Amino acid sequence: MNPTSTNYQQLLLNLDYLKLKQMTLHLDEVLDFSVHNELSIIDTLIKLTSYEIDVREQNMTQAMVKVGAFPHRKEIRDFDFTFQPSINQQQILDFLTLRFLEANENIVFLGPSGVGKTHLATSIGIAAAKKRTSTYFIKCHDLIQNLKRARLENRLESRLKHYSKYKLLIVDEIGYLPIEAEDAKLFFQLIDMRYEKKSTILTTNANFNTWDEVFQEAKLANAILDRVLHHATVVSIVGDSYRLKNHLTKENE
Repeated sequence: MNPTSTNYQQLLLNLDYLKLKQMTLHLDEVLDFSVHNELSIIDTLIKLTSYEIDVREQNMTQAMVKVGAFPHRKEIRDFDFTFQPSINQQQILDFLTLRFLEANENIVFLGPSGVGKTHLATSIGIAAAKKRTSTYFIKCHDLIQNLKRARLENRLESRLKHYSKYKLLIVDEIGYLPIEAEDAKLFFQLIDMRYEKKSTILTTNANFNTWDEVFQEAKLANAILDRVLHHATVVSIVGDSYRLKNHLTKENE
């Protein structure tokens, strides 16, 4: 089929004006298919508009992943469960269904450096972003610094609201760097604002009984832990470092 009528030309102009690029690209293909298969006008329009919707959905998904500010794009298919047998693979796969988000539950990945905590947290975050769930990843140190800066600039409330709006917030590397007592109060405010309203994933190398050292004050640390763990699943990872494994592998080659 090679339409040359003015109606066809007008349709192309209309599609171009409306910025329906995919419908324009697939117009001839859909018209040919419609004629050969004797489709109704409704079925033809459904097929044509589906091209536009599919591409827009893909673009929106990519945008959500980009906004998430993930440190890398490693997903669960890239994770080597055989190297970390202490991890319950089915539990992780259940997290990827995002059921925990519906219940506003938290996840805490606890373990030494290099065992895959960040990878797992990121994988869940990417899965959420792909479902167009507002998700944001940030390292604990950067989060604290941003809140400190906002406090000095008298815009702490708006910054706290910004981090509170995400359906899923991932806070990475709690306990790797010391947190001053005044800064710990900022972290508590954020956790308190999200408590039972949104889900948070945290990764930490610090056992919970040492969080009073991390946050410099036992009472404050307990208040943070109380809100984090009340509706949370803790995944304790015991194993070797992936980074060390890769280094040793290179040495043996």
